[in-house]
Amino acid sequence: MNKIIIENSIIESNDKLTESIYLLKVHSPIIASKIKPGQFCNVKVSDTDYPLLRRPFSICDVENHLIVFLYQVVGVGTEILAQKMEGEVLSILGPLGNGFNFDDDFETAIIIGGGIGVAPFPFLIRNITNKKIVSYIGFRNKNEIVDYGLTNCKYATDDGSFGLKGTCIDLFKSENTILNSKTKIFACGPNPMLKSLIEYCSDKNLNCEVSLESAMACGFGICQGCVVESKEDDEYKLVCKDGPVFKFNEIKL
Repeated sequence: MNKIIIENSIIESNDKLTESIYLLKVHSPIIASKIKPGQFCNVKVSDTDYPLLRRPFSICDVENHLIVFLYQVVGVGTEILAQKMEGEVLSILGPLGNGFNFDDDFETAIIIGGGIGVAPFPFLIRNITNKKIVSYIGFRNKNEIVDYGLTNCKYATDDGSFGLKGTCIDLFKSENTILNSKTKIFACGPNPMLKSLIEYCSDKNLNCEVSLESAMACGFGICQGCVVESKEDDEYKLVCKDGPVFKFNEIKL
């Protein structure tokens, strides 16, 4: 397990990209120097005890000493975070979890992100070299689309207002993409989306890693609150400690 650090990090910017999605940059040089693509940090969004628990956020990107988070306002914690201004300080806990394995033998990387599930991929893409990259992303409508830091994007929306009408999985399946042993899929999004992708990859015998979204109170395995069923031993794994990135055939959703 990597050494976990708590760092008081100054906000560089906290920009609103869509009605509910923000891009946060914090000056956090110690944690930034240790992060790997696919890991996450737990952020204390308030100086008070409300809300009590830290909030987990995927590492969207790293820019020198800055950590970049792409987040969506969905509750009290993210509502508080959205009000934070340049110069304020956040307590950041990280780096946490296990990231993507992008050093194995593949020639084409397929990125699949559903909604805010696109968050971990800019940093991954910047670390994938000498590979072809195609990104399939899906949002509810055209006003929610965020393709920050992504490459060669193809789009789907639930209402058909931009790109294919359907999900990013529908879009991926509809493409005449050459899928073989030299293709690797990296995906993140809601569990129903990932379950559909896992079933497809199992049928096609594809190489795929998925990053799970989960409430992770402690972030490093003490609270035992973020369990996912394991295929390997009929027991359970912890999303925060064993993941959030898993091989598609390791887990049951």
